[in-house]
Amino acid sequence: MADFGLNEEERMVQQLAHEFAVKEIRPMAAYYDEHEELPRDIMLKANQLGLSAGMMGQGASMLVSPVVTEELSWGDSGVAISISSSGLALAAIMAMATEDQKKEWFPKCVSTETELKLGAFGLTEPEAGSDVANISTTAVRDGDDYILNGTKRFITNGGIADVHVIFATEDKSKKWGGLCAFAIEKGTPGLSMGTVWKKMGIRASWTADVVLDDCRVPARNRLGPEPGAPPGAGGGGGGAIGALGALERTRPMIGCLALGVGRAAFEYAVDYARERIQFGRPLIANQAIGFKLADMAIELDAARLLIWRATWMAVTGVPFLRGEGSMAKAFPSDAAMRATVEAVQVLGGYGYVSEFPVEKWMRDAKIFQIFEGANEIQRLVISRALSGGIKSR
Repeated sequence: MADFGLNEEERMVQQLAHEFAVKEIRPMAAYYDEHEELPRDIMLKANQLGLSAGMMGQGASMLVSPVVTEELSWGDSGVAISISSSGLALAAIMAMATEDQKKEWFPKCVSTETELKLGAFGLTEPEAGSDVANISTTAVRDGDDYILNGTKRFITNGGIADVHVIFATEDKSKKWGGLCAFAIEKGTPGLSMGTVWKKMGIRASWTADVVLDDCRVPARNRLGPEPGAPPGAGGGGGGAIGALGALERTRPMIGCLALGVGRAAFEYAVDYARERIQFGRPLIANQAIGFKLADMAIELDAARLLIWRATWMAVTGVPFLRGEGSMAKAFPSDAAMRATVEAVQVLGGYGYVSEFPVEKWMRDAKIFQIFEGANEIQRLVISRALSGGIKSR
């Protein structure tokens, strides 16, 4: 019989992450939402507990990463994103880099207990979001270097990261434009920070454009084997394959982030509905309110099961033949959005004012339906998988 419970290690780390969220994250959530600062102190404390990207889950049980991510996002999704923000860059390096490159670049974007190190994943552009094949940033070979030109948009840790993984096109005549990726260290001439974006939600997460202006990068920084390298040269697939592979592995973690904020809103709404007396009885005793809360509970529990299944599949090597990674991103983020909207409705006027946290959670939740592949794209992936057009993506 399948065991749906957490093992001892997973329960312990879940409790650790929850206590961290209660003591360190929630008391500061409103401050970072108002001031839009990177929560460096909280991030460093998370590193010291082994809760950050690159540290979390190393050699740990299967569900450590999703349960920790959910708890951190329950505390504040923007802070949780900052704590885990290097994860995409690390996933891309894992997907594309040779073994020697992994040894070189992993330590440069993995924080330690005493030092913050940040990675950034530069794929999105002003005219290329979900349409990866339309990337216009160029990489032109010049002797032992490549020269990169272009702009990356809405990049988490953009311009402040220690390592930027930047995607570019080498040859538009090739499939996917000869998509390739480069690891670029902070301070490299020609790489600069563009617009720093003010956002509706997740305001504790840093989001900025990255501008590449004749940025000269050593050819050895090109992730994966050089073009024309013999079989067995190493690397996880390279280029567009590596990019899509990195996104597929991280989609369930976006679901976890969404689940955390949805659960926060749900729990707050339940507590409020139990205590608020209207028409002589608790608000939750009114069927219209009780049914809202019931639907929230159903959807959030279902979301967690989809995430855990996708995590199990990824860890055990079971292929995503029906878009299971996309399911674990689309459904939880939709469920979180519905939960936060309904939480505002349950609180009524109190839900609309900033003295109560549910309006913030509603603002935070929206992004999870959009980034790392809009949910419309996730449904496209799933439908194509079901039709046989795409076996795994």
